[in-house]
Amino acid sequence: MKKILIDGSSLTLKSLERVTRGMEQVELSEKAVQKITRARNLVERFVEEEKIVYGITTGFGKFSDVFINKEDAKTLQRNLIISHACGVGDSLSEDVVRGIMLLRANALTKGNSGIRLVTLNLLIDMLNKGVHPIVPEKGSLGASGDLAPLAHMVLVMIGEGEAIYKGEKMTGAEALKAASLEPVELTSKEGLALINGTQVMTSVGAHALIDAIKLCKMSDIVASTTIEALNGIIDAFDDRIHQLRPHKGQINTAKNIRTILNDSKMTTNQGELRVQDAYTLRCIPQIHGASKDALSYAIEKVEIEMNSVTDNPLIFPETEQAISQGNFHGQPMALIFDYLAIAVSELANASERRLERLVNPALSNGLPAFLTPVGGLNSGFMIVQYSAASLVSENKVLAHPASVDSIPSSANQEDHVSMGTIAARKLRDIVFNASYVLSMEWLASVQAIDLRENKEMSTATKFGYNKLREESSMIIKDRVMNIEIEKTHDLLMKQSFVNEIEEMVGEIEI
Repeated sequence: MKKILIDGSSLTLKSLERVTRGMEQVELSEKAVQKITRARNLVERFVEEEKIVYGITTGFGKFSDVFINKEDAKTLQRNLIISHACGVGDSLSEDVVRGIMLLRANALTKGNSGIRLVTLNLLIDMLNKGVHPIVPEKGSLGASGDLAPLAHMVLVMIGEGEAIYKGEKMTGAEALKAASLEPVELTSKEGLALINGTQVMTSVGAHALIDAIKLCKMSDIVASTTIEALNGIIDAFDDRIHQLRPHKGQINTAKNIRTILNDSKMTTNQGELRVQDAYTLRCIPQIHGASKDALSYAIEKVEIEMNSVTDNPLIFPETEQAISQGNFHGQPMALIFDYLAIAVSELANASERRLERLVNPALSNGLPAFLTPVGGLNSGFMIVQYSAASLVSENKVLAHPASVDSIPSSANQEDHVSMGTIAARKLRDIVFNASYVLSMEWLASVQAIDLRENKEMSTATKFGYNKLREESSMIIKDRVMNIEIEKTHDLLMKQSFVNEIEEMVGEIEI
């Protein structure tokens, strides 16, 4: 299998996912090797000449005015890692940890961090051989980078900490040995080069973004099924309307709905059954479209961050300088992930309101209460809506921005922090919740289709209907709804399912 070349400049969300979830391998470009070696030579010169350079011949943070001689360089770097490994809470998922390792390695290939080639190669070998450090998800302020969680990654590199290898939890030393790898003894600048960066927040946020892109596409598919179930008015999706307010996401969403419902006989026209639909049907292009525009902006910013150098100090071999600066500050990602959290929350908000219209007999255009043929004896989809409402309410709490908070650290030397990793984790949780709300809407819309006399769905929505009905039959008598929701969610979130729909109707654009 051809390996993905990392050069510090060309990683994308797609190539990230290929490595983190597809388990593809990576290798350094030849040019990167040259740049890494050149920067490392300069660091070693600084050490030999005992030049005062932050993090190379000095302590860290408030201790930046403490000189460290070259004899203590290795002790300094080891102490940095073991003292900074202060993470707590649940471990980050395997794909996120692989993303952290990949992004950290990619940043180091730029040749501005001063790490040794042998140290970087160990990180890449761990990634390629599946040695995955256990990284607690909490403990980062998101400025000075993701110090605590990245330190847990580096613990394994020095033969400490814990890792997962071939599905088994073991010590870092055991995992390296099992993979035929040797721990490394860090020396000058290497500890900072490995932990001073935004790779944890970027990996968590990038994976949430990847899932949110899929969610946006599924939102249009699910909403189209609901439009049919409620005999929605198709006129509101006329391209002429959206060209008069030409936001890209809005135009694309209207086009998606028109394409998906192109041959449906279950939609209606303005004035046929009613003059206009409620907002969560009529305004799907405006609601979904605004969220898609947020995603499009985020994709650009996240891919910039994925190919950035974010440690401190930065090494510039061409001018023989090491400059102390602030690229480690997570604010650019913190704001993006807070923005995305709001955007994805809105997809769930609209979905839950459409679900309410399906189950509420006062709003459903003739469907039985709670989508059950025998109400009273059976509750049908009553509590499905409760559960969706709970997830939407939780999202509203999680959507409060993390980036507006800051607590000074390191004796006020680091007096403004981003909380970007908290923002990324909240975004991840919102995407998770939203995916279940959409699943509940889809399950209910398919049930509603079964309760309609006219079932002449569009080709695309009928395909989805059939796929779901292979997993979950129509609910006549009450049964354990959690099981049906999980089946629906598993199908909805399969990339292959999205691909099959797109083969029929063309790309569902965001």
